[in-house]
Amino acid sequence: MSLKLVVWDVDGTLVDSRKTIFETAVAVYGELGLRAPTYDEVRQIVGLGLREAFAVLSPDLPEAEIDRLTQTYRTQFQAFRRDPGFIEPLYEGAAETLDRLRAEGWKIAMATGKSRNGVETVLRTHGWADLFDSTHCADDGPSKPDPAMLLAAMAALGAHPWQTIMVGDTTHDMRMARAAGVYAQGVSWGFHTADEVATAADHVAHDFATLNRQLGAFAGRIP
Repeated sequence: MSLKLVVWDVDGTLVDSRKTIFETAVAVYGELGLRAPTYDEVRQIVGLGLREAFAVLSPDLPEAEIDRLTQTYRTQFQAFRRDPGFIEPLYEGAAETLDRLRAEGWKIAMATGKSRNGVETVLRTHGWADLFDSTHCADDGPSKPDPAMLLAAMAALGAHPWQTIMVGDTTHDMRMARAAGVYAQGVSWGFHTADEVATAADHVAHDFATLNRQLGAFAGRIP
């Protein structure tokens, strides 16, 4: 059987974290006495490493202030997670798709702008400890759209670019995929709009049914 590797982004692709990320960003800026960003501003930087995201969101701030934003965000986000009412639901169809891919023998990896601590929390929350064959995050090296995370995933699992498909909801994901020479499969239900994702994607799916057909078609093209 030919090796098939699917690499998943998390926020906005598998997990609906739009509300949490935006509300955390607003709280952080308020705590530091800075103008709160709009949702449209925040959604554009999701997927980048945290420090890189704040540097894009607030390019006029000195490095020391970017560092404060980064650390305060981490602290605030952890506080949100400890709230008994905290929830970041999976998108409908995500769990079933992951289970099916595992049953069909796919290798499954993660490439996310989350920290390693964030990755471990997501794996624990959704019972994914044994699902992902490898996980790669912002703590491991350069931020998206640098291809480092994808290259690391392929190296870890012995996959070639033509055996690998990247699934994500942002242009950062799609540009990373193209830089690594892998198929760039976009989805339209996350942080970037379908039109934005389409500027760098090979294809954009609008629901998990379509995404599953695309994954099947990709697998069928692997020799």
